[in-house]
Amino acid sequence: MIKEEYIVDLEYTNDKEPLRIDKYLAIVCEDLSRSEIKDYFDLSLIKVNNKVVKPSFKVKNEDIIMVESKPEEVIDIIGEKIDIPIIYEDDDVIVVNKPSGMVVHPAPGHTHGTLVNAILYHHQNLSNLGGDVRAGIVHRIDKDTSGLLVVCKNNFAHKDLSTQLKNKTTKRLYLAIVCGNISHNLGKINAPIGRDPNNRQKMAVVEGGKPAVTHFKVIDRFHDFTLVELQLETGRTHQIRVHMSYIGHPVLNDPLYGTKKQTTPFGQYLHAKTLGFLQPTTKEWLEFSVEPPQDFIDKINELKNEH
Repeated sequence: MIKEEYIVDLEYTNDKEPLRIDKYLAIVCEDLSRSEIKDYFDLSLIKVNNKVVKPSFKVKNEDIIMVESKPEEVIDIIGEKIDIPIIYEDDDVIVVNKPSGMVVHPAPGHTHGTLVNAILYHHQNLSNLGGDVRAGIVHRIDKDTSGLLVVCKNNFAHKDLSTQLKNKTTKRLYLAIVCGNISHNLGKINAPIGRDPNNRQKMAVVEGGKPAVTHFKVIDRFHDFTLVELQLETGRTHQIRVHMSYIGHPVLNDPLYGTKKQTTPFGQYLHAKTLGFLQPTTKEWLEFSVEPPQDFIDKINELKNEH
């Protein structure tokens, strides 16, 4: 099964001569770190023009690189009795209000206590298009981001919602407290996002990255901070956090894209407030909104009082 396929374009990497494939993939594979790319080579999962190659192989324009799926690490996925607020449920989907601090699905280092573990205790049969580890998960929000997420009970719903997300017909609104005072009331950030070439653990605005568009509206201003509502037009990894940092207004308390000094142990002040989509079977428009967690509200009130 092919994970990704790339047609080599050396202009993208600013190279005119053939380039080592490991170096090329480090630039174009935004979802893989250098050590992960090495693992793929060690497992003979990277081919050029249908032939397995070594990291030193030099690619040229129009070569076709195929990165095959790595065998999924076996993790015992079990339902766990974890309290998770369910906002809506029908035969196809479950809409939940994920708390800040909860990982969405199991992974090495986070095999228990995730949203998937909680949902499997509530409903054992979920879609499996993303594999057992990501049972039911069609889109994700970061561990320390709170708010709305839709989980699919069957593959039909999973495919339908994946298409809606790809076609940008869903509605996703976020609330964030960002650093600094944004002077204008409305803004649109249109800047491509890819793997940070200087830190593979981060994403960044980079030339040749995947298109990413974020709209924002100022809700309130404080002395050194701004409360904003954001709407995603695309859904790149860490998109809001990267875009707001890019324009000089990182999300408050963001440990990866903001200042290193954390004001509270809460995590970044980012909340998935509104989620809207077409019900996969009935095609009825469903839209849900939830208030941010109490810690988030308390921070807003604290900033208002200081202001």
